[in-house]
Amino acid sequence: MLHRPRRNRKSAVIRDMIQEHHLSAANLIFPLFIIEGQNQKTEVSSMPGIYRHSIDHLLREVESCMKLGLYAFDLFPNIDDSLKDKYATLSYKKGNLYLRAIEEVKKNFPEACIVTDVAMDPYSSDGHDGIVENGVILNDETLAVLGKMALAHAEAGADIIAPSDMMDGRIGYIRQLLDENGFSHVSLMSYTAKYASAFYGPFRDALNSAPKAGDKKTYQMNPANSREALIEAQLDAEEGADFLMVKPGLPYLDIIKLLHDNFDLPIAAYNVSGEYAMLKAAIRNGWLDEERAIMETLMSFRRAGATSILTYHAKEVLEKKWL
Repeated sequence: MLHRPRRNRKSAVIRDMIQEHHLSAANLIFPLFIIEGQNQKTEVSSMPGIYRHSIDHLLREVESCMKLGLYAFDLFPNIDDSLKDKYATLSYKKGNLYLRAIEEVKKNFPEACIVTDVAMDPYSSDGHDGIVENGVILNDETLAVLGKMALAHAEAGADIIAPSDMMDGRIGYIRQLLDENGFSHVSLMSYTAKYASAFYGPFRDALNSAPKAGDKKTYQMNPANSREALIEAQLDAEEGADFLMVKPGLPYLDIIKLLHDNFDLPIAAYNVSGEYAMLKAAIRNGWLDEERAIMETLMSFRRAGATSILTYHAKEVLEKKWL
């Protein structure tokens, strides 16, 4: 045989020499959950090794990550039900838990990159990403709330604002509002193709943010659709997005590749809570090799075209020196 592909696999040196895709700490964003209180650190029962942190603990967690070379963090708040209302007014109220967390992290670690989540569900008494009237999610009315939230995040020091709500037109609305208020330097990472997925359960457990009634299928995408993601991505790009995100990650590697092949913007992938939980369960049962399974998973996102990976594995792969 003239062509023998195995010749290029015969030693570790040659395999490393021709490796097509690489993964580093620079590709990772670590999602962190925040709770009220002092000296609080509670494990999420459905996500072994992942915790909710009070702000003082959050600062220690960020510092320990940065010592490992991990500098990008996405923050998510756990809000008590008693503070929630129909219009998520707490989401932009000065001095709330989330804004205090952003301010404290940026004050203590200005070199950290803070990504913030813009959606109503953590603060909404209905548990939806938009205003609910008679069982219907109101799109345009919701934009005003999202805009106030995004502006509050920018004022607190956010580096990248990530609208995760899937309302039509929110990227353009937020971009214009930020620019008009002197925050043209703040980036937008749009949840461009966010699917109505079964893999969000542990995340909603961590934040206590599940819908009180109905589901999210009128605004999150149908898992059966791929070309629809091109429509969403085109709109987000035209409206001023700086990153396009696909969520979840593993069941949607084809969507990551689709957006990577059709747009010049950087593509982010969210390796979501359910993906993390099922992998950890298999590892704990001895069914999978931990390092190989996690690293293969993360490399699959890079191979598909993601430059940024939001993943709960971010800290552990650096602690265990797998990178």
